[in-house]
Amino acid sequence: MSQSADAPSSDTPPSLETMYGFNADIGFRLTEWTDGYAKMELDLTEKHLNRSGILHGGVLATMIDAVGGYCGVWVPKGSDKKRALTLSLTTSYLGQAKEGTIVAYGKRRGGGKSVFFATCEVYNPEGVLIAMGEGTYKIRQSKGPIG
Repeated sequence: MSQSADAPSSDTPPSLETMYGFNADIGFRLTEWTDGYAKMELDLTEKHLNRSGILHGGVLATMIDAVGGYCGVWVPKGSDKKRALTLSLTTSYLGQAKEGTIVAYGKRRGGGKSVFFATCEVYNPEGVLIAMGEGTYKIRQSKGPIG
């Protein structure tokens, strides 16, 4: 690996929202976020690899879950935050990665005021699709405006 687990490169974009808990431990960064769309990035380190030295499928599933949730809960600055609770998630693995930065895209495909559906894709550093998934999420309101 060319970088340590805690030292992103100087050209690494910052996260648009502070990650907490498991998502923070993994190292996800939310780099684009608009109504119905989210983009996440992850700089791979040894902690993300399985015993075969390739990206662990659980990291991919978690990234699909996270980006799918974010794409459906964007609100304008000053509005009360929304959070997503996963109701169902499917993941298909199509390729692999060992190092570099992987990128996930989530797009809200439908839903209503309290439940939405999203599709997600994850690409390796060469731009090859390595995983995709679909999720159904419940929207939860949070007290207090977004920073």
